[in-house]
Amino acid sequence: MNFATFDLNLMRVLDAILREGSTVHAAKRLNMSQSAVSGALARLRYSLCDELFVRHGNRLVPTDYAKSIELPLREELDRLAAILAPPSAFDPATAVGTFRITASDFFAEMLMPPLADLLRKQAPGIRAQLVDLVPNSYIDSLETYRADLALIPNQSIPNWTSSQPLFYSSFVVIARRRHLQLATAGLAPGTIVPMDLYCELDHALFSPEGNFSAMGDAALARMGRSRKVVMTLPVFSGVCRAVAESDLIALVPRQLAERVAPQMGLELYRPPMPIDPPLVIAVWHRRSASSPLHRWMREKIIGLTRRLNEGEHTSIGS
Repeated sequence: MNFATFDLNLMRVLDAILREGSTVHAAKRLNMSQSAVSGALARLRYSLCDELFVRHGNRLVPTDYAKSIELPLREELDRLAAILAPPSAFDPATAVGTFRITASDFFAEMLMPPLADLLRKQAPGIRAQLVDLVPNSYIDSLETYRADLALIPNQSIPNWTSSQPLFYSSFVVIARRRHLQLATAGLAPGTIVPMDLYCELDHALFSPEGNFSAMGDAALARMGRSRKVVMTLPVFSGVCRAVAESDLIALVPRQLAERVAPQMGLELYRPPMPIDPPLVIAVWHRRSASSPLHRWMREKIIGLTRRLNEGEHTSIGS
């Protein structure tokens, strides 16, 4: 390939096909015709001396060579975009783009509705996507371009990322109204569930990884006790629904519990053991730090989520 005569516009086409797995969807992404994208792919194959994609059903699957240059290509295109679009030139009212957030469905309730309203009013051309957390690999989606921002519990992060603290969130116990054992014990909503009863009841647990223990179990273990987890679910909405329609109980973030309790028929109680409220942080790849769209979106998201903060880091249930 003669780089001096190579059409660099073809790199945008290659990136779009790698992202979409389809010339049809790549054409929509680039605002081009499908025939133009197919023609560009033919030129790419000739110039790069590789098939680049093979058809598998309705998708185009990248060859090993195409896969090997996918991330380096995307990094270079991002770098060029940052160079050619200085921050002063960014106007959210006219900006067009897609911003992907990887987070639990806690944020489907607590972030996405106000974010939708904000984007409608300030940046109607920007699309927001909430994508699933990848079990045991929350950060990798940033490196592989599956997400632009991760909203996760505080943890050690690699040196190619940046982070910002967002909010602390305490936990409450949820149970359905007129829960048999809790009613028999004469417990009023908002009171502490006695330790023996708490450990005796069946629990549902939020765990994208399918683990049968979490922060609540570590807190119990420090007191020499354990609970009975009989069900795990990868989404908080599933945990709340399972509790609402059974005699299971669960520990969930207080903000979420207060939001969904009225429509799901849930009552809130205090756990019998102290649990340090975890800090939730925003994490992003440093390559995106200077991107005008990324900076604007993360500032708005950080502002919206910080409203959830419970204040000083104090233990509850003590």
